[in-house]
Formats: sequence, C-alpha cells, structure tokens
Amino acid sequence: MKALELFIERIILASRWLLVVFYLGLGAALAIYAASFIAKFAKVATNVFTYNESEMILAMLSLIDAALVAGLLVMVMISSYENFVSRFDEGTDEVSWLGKLDTGSLKIKVASSIVAISSIHLLQVFLNVHEYPDDKIMWSTLLHLTFVVSALLLCFVERMMAKLHESKDHDTSNTMGA
Repeated sequence: MKALELFIERIILASRWLLVVFYLGLGAALAIYAASFIAKFAKVATNVFTYNESEMILAMLSLIDAALVAGLLVMVMISSYENFVSRFDEGTDEVSWLGKLDTGSLKIKVASSIVAISSIHLLQVFLNVHEYPDDKIMWSTLLHLTFVVSALLLCFVERMMAKLHESKDHDTSNTMGA
C-alpha cells in the first residue's frame, strides 16, 4: 500500500511539469504581441507629424498599455514557473524579484497591473469622450472601479493572512522557547 501511495505522489508531483506547456504558450503569445507592438509603433512613427496632441497622447497610451500587458505576461510566466514547477538555476541572469514572489504577492502584482491597464483604457475613453456613448463611459468607469476595489480587497486579505501567519510563527517560537 505504501508503494502505491508513493507512486501516486510521484505522478502528482511530476504532473506539475505539464504547466510548462502553458508557460511556453504565454511565451509564444508574448512573441505575437511583440510583433503587434512593432506594427503599432511603426504606425505611430509614420504618423508622428500628422497627429495632433490628443492623437499623439492616445498613441503613446496605447504603446504604454502594450508594455504593461507584456510585463504582466513575463511576470506571470517567470514567477509561476518558479512557484509551481522548478527554481531557476543559480547561474541564470536573475531578476531582482525572482524567487521572492509567492502566489499571494503574484496575485497582488497581477491585480495591480490589471488596474494600471484598466486606468490607461479609461483614460483613452475620457480623452475620446465624444466618440463613446454615455452608457459605455459609465460601464468602463464601473468596471475600472471594480478592478480597483478587487485589488484593494485582495491586498487587504493578503495582509491579514501575512499577519495571521506571523502571529502563528511568533506563537510557535514562544512555545518552543518556553
């Protein structure tokens, strides 16, 4: 019976490597998105002298939005791989946050990135307010506020969990020292 249990545990642990398929897919999506970014940038560059100020701001916001989405993809790929599959080897070019993002802090960073991306979209809507019906503006604002509130609640819950974990560690160290 113990051999069967050990076999099942090994299969379950080995199955985490299936996640690599998803991370490679995100890498491919990032490459496609990079091609899309280059096309957007080329369009902006060729029209730079024909855009008025608000069109230029919208074009720059679009490029910033693309950079935020790309950064979000990289953050999810790297930290998820580290958290769920395997640690990166010592000799790799380490990013300062590599190995420091647990699933809780990753969720907060993702939520913060979504709020930033949503902010840019909302700003684009407000800069083109004449092109959008009032109900679209209202729903865009409500959706953004929902993202903001969700991110704040996620941060609050994560902070509460950290304090709970801290107090448990503190209680355990006090009882061990007694």
